[in-house]
Amino acid sequence: MPQILIVDDEPKIVRLVHDFLAAAGFGVTTARSGDEALMRVRTEAPDLVILDLGLPGMDGLDVTRSIRRTGSLPIIMLTARDDETDKLIGLELGADDYVTKPFSPRELVARVRAVLRRHAGRGDTEILSAGDLTLDMPRMRVTRGGELVDLTATEFALVAAMAREPGRVFTRSQLLDAIHGVAFESYERAIDAHVKNIRRKLELDPRAPRFLLTVYGVGYRIAD
Repeated sequence: MPQILIVDDEPKIVRLVHDFLAAAGFGVTTARSGDEALMRVRTEAPDLVILDLGLPGMDGLDVTRSIRRTGSLPIIMLTARDDETDKLIGLELGADDYVTKPFSPRELVARVRAVLRRHAGRGDTEILSAGDLTLDMPRMRVTRGGELVDLTATEFALVAAMAREPGRVFTRSQLLDAIHGVAFESYERAIDAHVKNIRRKLELDPRAPRFLLTVYGVGYRIAD
């Protein structure tokens, strides 16, 4: 049973999300602060974190930074903030997805399932190659010239979607479909944030990318 950690200081939100996740078959634990969240990540090793950005003290962005220093634990940001900058920063720090309050609990459960599927890499058996990049799909590992590159589940899913068809140009909408696996209205600029993060990890010089290329006015492609 996948274990989900909910991090939010609003009791009504915590109860609502807890009940829907438990009814969907997930194990659920909770934390009300950033410090408590990091303690539970260390001691309980959850499979995914639902993380409110507007926490007291250490906020959700700081929690995301701390989690990303040690691994690729899936993170879904939960936020009431309308500021696009906060969302972009969270995604660039390595969050896999975000849901804005007020939200549909059923949509949140579907997003949890989608991110966990990406993290598990279920159903993938092949090895993909594109130039110097090699993607080991069962292990969700990317190497560049034999050197391991540590990507989150969402970053891996984006690279894999494009690496299956090197040279093909993908629109942001197509890439959103590829990573969510379900038809959600979403935020196409989130793709730009993920791409920026991938380039920092994948490219020798992110300002002059060789692997993940921009097609201006359209979207992105993997070099063939």
